Amino acid sequence: MGQIIFLRHGQATNNVERILAGRTKGIQLTETGIQQVEHTAKLLENMNISAIYSSPIQRAEHTANIVSEHTAIDVKIDQRLTELDMGKFTGMPYDEIINSHGNVFMKFYNGELEIAHNGVETFVEVKKRVLEIVDNVIQDHTDENVVLVTHMDPIKAMLSTVLDLSPTNLLELVIANASLNIFRTKNHQLSLSGLNVMHPSRFDQGW
Repeated sequence: MGQIIFLRHGQATNNVERILAGRTKGIQLTETGIQQVEHTAKLLENMNISAIYSSPIQRAEHTANIVSEHTAIDVKIDQRLTELDMGKFTGMPYDEIINSHGNVFMKFYNGELEIAHNGVETFVEVKKRVLEIVDNVIQDHTDENVVLVTHMDPIKAMLSTVLDLSPTNLLELVIANASLNIFRTKNHQLSLSGLNVMHPSRFDQGW
């Protein structure tokens, strides 16, 4: 039995500023984000990790490199773990988007056409690429523990597949920065064994 461990990147400047950064270059981890990842990396030191795959986006790759330092495992970049392409919404503040287009986050999880019409990657497309890398990891790392460093919605895509979550569930679900979301693999079947796992010191703080 192995584990696929999805790790969301640590807090980044776009999270603090509440901006949809998408794949914009130059978005860095904050000092708080780096500390979050350091705490999580210490948890991973004891989890017998055999491989680390990461989104190519800077904030995720920096997160993966911190984990690499703690586990002595090299990072492999995989485009399938990348952040959503936010299309015309790239760089816009959350409040501005909602004021001009309504609740685009619910529309995204509902699969409404307005999302694709604005050049945003659809949730179906995100699910497809995430499940593809998960299938590859299961085949290539049988009974091993593998870390996939990515972003909130690729993690939600995985959760929605395993748990069959509704669009409302997905909207309300928060995946904390630098949290671990752990899926057990047995006979090519996946089950959730940990959600928003993080250092105990963070549970009394806002995510």
